[in-house]
Amino acid sequence: MLTARTVARETLSFDETPLPALTPGHALVEIHAVSLCGTDLHIFEDDFPTDLPLVQGHEMAGIIRDADTAGGLQVGDRVAIDPVVACGTCRACRIGRDNVCQNLSVLGCYEDGGFVEVLSVPVDRLCPVPDDLPLEVAAVGEPASISLQAVSRAEPASGETALVLGCGPIGLLAALGLSERGVTVGAADTDPDRVALARTFGAAHAFEVGREFPDAGQRAILDALTEGAGPEIVIEATGVPASLENAIRLIAPAGRIVQVGISSRSIGLKIKDLTDKEIDLRGSRNSRRLIPEGLAMLARHPEAADALLTHRFPFSRLAEAFHTMSDRTIPTGKILILMPAAQAVAS
Repeated sequence: MLTARTVARETLSFDETPLPALTPGHALVEIHAVSLCGTDLHIFEDDFPTDLPLVQGHEMAGIIRDADTAGGLQVGDRVAIDPVVACGTCRACRIGRDNVCQNLSVLGCYEDGGFVEVLSVPVDRLCPVPDDLPLEVAAVGEPASISLQAVSRAEPASGETALVLGCGPIGLLAALGLSERGVTVGAADTDPDRVALARTFGAAHAFEVGREFPDAGQRAILDALTEGAGPEIVIEATGVPASLENAIRLIAPAGRIVQVGISSRSIGLKIKDLTDKEIDLRGSRNSRRLIPEGLAMLARHPEAADALLTHRFPFSRLAEAFHTMSDRTIPTGKILILMPAAQAVAS
């Protein structure tokens, strides 16, 4: 089978490798689609704490080619793949939080992933794709699950107000998840093209972030929504320190901030910033097996899914897809890589 490895910075090697053998408790999945995220780009640019060479690809969907029948799956079933590899024995795993396993690994990030024609996957990490959801869209089930994990961490209640900072795919999908739960959502970003998408994802208000956020007009809208108290929920999806500082400044007393954007940078924070308003500041990582919920949400909102998928590339043009993603002059949502099996079906 054909396999793409990132062997060095911005360098791919396409190689013929043996097909995996079926092992107990596993299925062989013919990969049809893989979508890209910011982590993939960091790995491709060798700017991520993992070792190269590596077969990338952690947002993936395909069709079962062979399976251990004990898993209840059949040949021909359409599945999305949960890429989290947890040890099952550490304290986090024992309390049902394997998304933050102490020995966590992720297919395509820390060990070989989905840029192969056939991948061996534990059957308990396979998620059936709804009949009315295109298989290529199912690759976005993984980022949708990350967004829903952030939504879950926020503990939203119908009638509350939320502010989502960052209208990339994770922020937009979080806005959609919040709006489905009866929350009035405002979404903000510095990119006007992304801001324009927010209403498709359920945002009642979309704010373009300028030199000052919120500006007078945006402040008036937020005040009117929240009786001047600020939103009960803020989901920070950019990873930019100034954005989290804004979240702390804007959140209502007794509000919940969920940090889902990833960064190793520091923020300026006074202890009083947390205590004066008794803020809940919560991290969010991966998801607690929420891919089925993410797939169902995508199936309920096909117009949002279509808006999210802005580019499609065949597997042979994977390097071009990465370079498109890195070019800040090209507006991108999710970039989809169509694997040889998908191309064969299309032809």
